[in-house]
Amino acid sequence: MDGDGAEQVLRIVVADDQASVREGLVALLGMLPSIEVVGSAADGEQALELVARERPDAILLDLHMPVLDGAETTRRLAERHPDVAVVVLTTYDDDESVLAALRAGARSYLTKDARRADIAQALRGAVSGLAVLDPGVQATLLAAAGPGVGRRIPARGDLPDGLTQREGEILVLIARGLANPEIAAELFLSSHTVKSHISRIFAKTGSPDRAAAIEYARRHELG
Repeated sequence: MDGDGAEQVLRIVVADDQASVREGLVALLGMLPSIEVVGSAADGEQALELVARERPDAILLDLHMPVLDGAETTRRLAERHPDVAVVVLTTYDDDESVLAALRAGARSYLTKDARRADIAQALRGAVSGLAVLDPGVQATLLAAAGPGVGRRIPARGDLPDGLTQREGEILVLIARGLANPEIAAELFLSSHTVKSHISRIFAKTGSPDRAAAIEYARRHELG
C-alpha cells in the first residue's frame, strides 16, 4: 500500500492461447482498480517477450499453450525474471500439471473456474511472495504426495539422511504446499533462515527443487 492507504496497482500480463479466454481475462481484470493489464500473449514465446519488454509484477499464465507450454515458460521466467510472480491458470488440476507448475517455479495455481476476486487475491499474494493454491489443486497435490504427507511432524529418531529436527519440520511444511514466507511465519523464523534450511534440505535429500522434495517426503512418509 502507498502512503494514503490505497492498494498498489499491480501490472499484469495475461497469457492464454484461446483468444476468447485471453480477452475475457483481460476484460475481467481490467475492471479491478488495483490491476493494470499491460499486455496479453497467445503462447509461451510471446509471454517471455512481453515480460522482458513490460517488466510486470506478475503474469497470469495458462499451463497448456503452444510453442512453449506453461511449465517451460514458467521455468524460463523464473530463470530470467525471478521478480515476476507466476500464477498458473488452467482447466486442468491433474497431479502431473500441479507438480510440473510447482517444479517450474509457479507461486500460485488456480483453475479457470476461479472467481475474479480469487484471481486478484492470488496475483496480489504471489507478488507478496505467498503461495495461493486452488483448494481442489491443494488436495490433489497432497494426494499425489501420498497418504503419509500432511499427517504428522516427524520425531527426532525418524529422520533420514542426516536431517535435523528443524529441517524435518520445514520439509513437512514444504510437502503441505507452504511457501517460504508462510513457513517462516509458521515456525517464527526469518525468511533468510528458512531459505538456508531449505538449501540444506535439498542438498541432504538430493532434491533439485520443491517438487522433488515433496516426492522425497512421500517416499519417507514425512508429514
